[in-house]
Amino acid sequence: MKQVPLNNVHIALGAKMVPFAGFNMPVQYEGVNIEHETVRNGVGVFDVSHMGLFKITGSDALAFAQKVTSNDVAVLIDGKAQYGYFPNDKGGVVDDIITYRVNENEYLMVVNASNIEKDFEWISQFKTGNVTLENLSDAYSLLAVQGPKANEAMQSLTDVNLSELKFYHFTVGNFAGCNDVIISATGYTGSGGFEIYAKNENIVTIWNKIMEAGAAFGIKPIGLAARDTLRLEMGYCLYGNEITDETSPLEAGLGWVTKFTKDFVNAENLKAEKEAGIKNKLIGFELIERGIPRHDYEIVDKDGNIIGKVTSGTQSPSLGKGIGMGYVPVAFSKEDSEIFIRIRKNDVKAKVVKTPFYKK
Repeated sequence: MKQVPLNNVHIALGAKMVPFAGFNMPVQYEGVNIEHETVRNGVGVFDVSHMGLFKITGSDALAFAQKVTSNDVAVLIDGKAQYGYFPNDKGGVVDDIITYRVNENEYLMVVNASNIEKDFEWISQFKTGNVTLENLSDAYSLLAVQGPKANEAMQSLTDVNLSELKFYHFTVGNFAGCNDVIISATGYTGSGGFEIYAKNENIVTIWNKIMEAGAAFGIKPIGLAARDTLRLEMGYCLYGNEITDETSPLEAGLGWVTKFTKDFVNAENLKAEKEAGIKNKLIGFELIERGIPRHDYEIVDKDGNIIGKVTSGTQSPSLGKGIGMGYVPVAFSKEDSEIFIRIRKNDVKAKVVKTPFYKK
């Protein structure tokens, strides 16, 4: 079991620690609902140092990135990031990622913790020309400072004007007295804020200063359980649930980051799938009757026929009702379509809704 550099800090804060993607991680501190509300209405800080970080350098770095990712990396300018995925050669997804352009010969890619080794091995096979790949995952930590008060609470720690940092833009600067820190206006909660990438040796100092600066704003440490309820309320995909090695990215609704204006891994087959029309679709749904949907619960039609499976589900802390996502045949995917979630032999009525579930 790997430990993040802040492991002892979390234990001292009373976190409930659980194994996650091979790491000992804080799942909650005070409780999911309290932590969820803290991020929606104030400011919270997540330790997500288990995430992976790859560095791609060289004069052929862009050509390489274009080949292995679905999105068009050529549109990036220095200091801008984009969401995308690594397609595999079977029609599925190796991982979903964020690509950062540092300069024309240097890119960073953030990948999911459970896929670090798999991803690095996968993209390495496409390395040609003047490209150097480095797996920096073990040397860097990642903190997500999220919530509507995040920028105001953290402004005293940096000369970077946090309120001017646009969504999916980043800069490298001084933060909490540490140099060469990546400050990125990205996140997985839908409530604003930013993410901090720093070397492991600086992360305890940065964490402590974040907690000090945020004290007047009611900052709290937030665990992975609330991270999951927050991302689900936004309808964001989670690798291993909505997207897998077997899932079609087009059925998962990732057509918007699948750019056929360039050549990339498995592009021809994905283009053919798009032209033929997808058979299933990832939908959001909310329960009309009482109940809590969970991962792998069956989705059925009014006659009790199984039509799909729930990929993610929870009782939404913000909305006070059961919400979830899952795959169904396209015929059942229209907004307001009636479906049922099979919860302990009971078929609980639900309807298809547009995501995000949570609207600010």
